[in-house]
Amino acid sequence: MSRHGKAGVIAILGAGDFFGEGCLAGQPLHMGSAIALVESTVLRIEKQIMIRMIHDEPTFAEMFTTFLLSRNIQFEGDLVDQLFNSSERRLARVLLLLANFGKEGKLEPVIPRISQDVLAAKVGTTRSRINAFMNKFRKVGFIEYNGELKVHSGLLNVVVYD
Repeated sequence: MSRHGKAGVIAILGAGDFFGEGCLAGQPLHMGSAIALVESTVLRIEKQIMIRMIHDEPTFAEMFTTFLLSRNIQFEGDLVDQLFNSSERRLARVLLLLANFGKEGKLEPVIPRISQDVLAAKVGTTRSRINAFMNKFRKVGFIEYNGELKVHSGLLNVVVYD
């Protein structure tokens, strides 16, 4: 949240993801906050325990490093998206990522009841524009919504060919 009250969504995390890892690199202050969109269980790991696990547990260290590298790639993609793509294309990309597009070749339902406000904050546009794009995507059959948002692979055409 900025001093002027503007909120942004940096990431939408899933089960098994980490947050707050900046302290491991000496970041003295929290740069953001985490808000659960669904019922969640959060495990807090003390900094010294985390450092010890990274040093002593190669399997854990590899998994954590993979997570960090994947998140870095995600942030780079988000930055390029923000700099060069329209808000409609950015929304399409966010929906595809939430549906796990490209992971094991199948789409999964998006998080139930994700608000258009959250999508607007993630995409960097207004809720009314998100609403217009969502209605457009629904009319052309790229998404379905009956309590659960489902994304169809045809939405990829918005990202690739638009």
